[in-house]
Amino acid sequence: MDQIEKRIIEIIDTHADELQAMAEDIFHHAEQGYHEYRTADIAAKYLKKLGLEPKTGLAITGLRASVGNGQGPNVALIGELDGLACPDHPAANKGYAHSCGHYAQMVCMLGAALALTDPEVAAALDGTATFYAVPAEEFQAASVREEVRREHDVHCGGGKCELLRRGDMDDIDMAVTTHSLMVDREGGADLMLGNSSCTGFIGKTVIMHGKAAHAAAAPHEGANALNAACLGMSALGMIRETFREKDCIRVHPYIREGGQAINVVPSEVIVDMMVRANTQKVIEEVSEKVDRCFQGGALAIGCTCEIQNAQGYMPCPEILPNTLMEETAALLGEGLNVKSIPAGVCNTASTDVGDLCSVMPVMNFTFGGSTGALHSVDYAVTDPVVAHIVPAKMMALLAYRLLKDGAKGAKEYIAGYKPAMTKKEYKAYCERMSG
Repeated sequence: MDQIEKRIIEIIDTHADELQAMAEDIFHHAEQGYHEYRTADIAAKYLKKLGLEPKTGLAITGLRASVGNGQGPNVALIGELDGLACPDHPAANKGYAHSCGHYAQMVCMLGAALALTDPEVAAALDGTATFYAVPAEEFQAASVREEVRREHDVHCGGGKCELLRRGDMDDIDMAVTTHSLMVDREGGADLMLGNSSCTGFIGKTVIMHGKAAHAAAAPHEGANALNAACLGMSALGMIRETFREKDCIRVHPYIREGGQAINVVPSEVIVDMMVRANTQKVIEEVSEKVDRCFQGGALAIGCTCEIQNAQGYMPCPEILPNTLMEETAALLGEGLNVKSIPAGVCNTASTDVGDLCSVMPVMNFTFGGSTGALHSVDYAVTDPVVAHIVPAKMMALLAYRLLKDGAKGAKEYIAGYKPAMTKKEYKAYCERMSG
């Protein structure tokens, strides 16, 4: 451990109570994606207190600020602003809760900013660290997507996707991300290095158009859109036998609107769903199968079927930890249980980190300190130091190790990564999917 690394740990330890108070505050004030105004304001004020001038209003609530020499690689340190709909959680705020642990990412990112803006530490950075508060990691429902597009010209359901689409990350060369443990939650790990592969998905809305009629006196004069939708869902169940286990396919629909009145044949029914798989090719193949299910249901009942696809998230590749990550974690002390991700395991959940991975290298770690299933009412923090302070140290130390000594670590990591597409190609994909 060199003098700068000792300084980073000392700074975060000295301000641990301050960071813990921030964690408690944000945890009890979760906000919906693209509506995280309070949390964004906390982040902006904190960065200003550190002497930075954050750029705000990125994809509505996002913000960023940088430290370093303005040359060399630009490493984004990512924190996610949003909570998720979990109204029964004990800490729910207006129906939203941080039962996915995103609040801890904000504390992690801001704790890293606290350490890296120290003059002695900042002077040792041979590149740029950009602190990024990102909105809406949780894919937003179709109704929210419609709202933010209409009011803010936001095209994507996820915040990282929208920032990439807008060019707000064009100057970023790589990213460091983190999350509350997504694998091995019961295995006792305090820190897990690397990122398991994750599925990607397409968002899909099916609108069945039928014909209204009196449901008792003249049902023969109508075309029942609900029956057509249900027939499509039955067909979806029948094609599941064609889904290969190795592709990690998941298709999960729900009926957003099922009719207007109980005594009227439903003339319009709206079904929202996500179509997931572990490769983009399979996502698109399954998407076509799903379309045929609902088109067939419409044809059988005499309805018409309108299908709207929305850009979801790209699949996330498996990213095993490198030596730099392992050596950085070793600086945190012998008392921590540090593991590497199990190779070859696909996490069937999805994240817009996959979209970052599609255009740039990403270094990821996850942290413990909590119990209960993610996205559930029983998610709870049991070790605030592991959940809040350890990740802040890890992110700050990683950024320093990537950017010290001429940014050798970052340059090697960037040079060794082959993205699936360029940022220009990604933007073209966004426009093709969202119009």
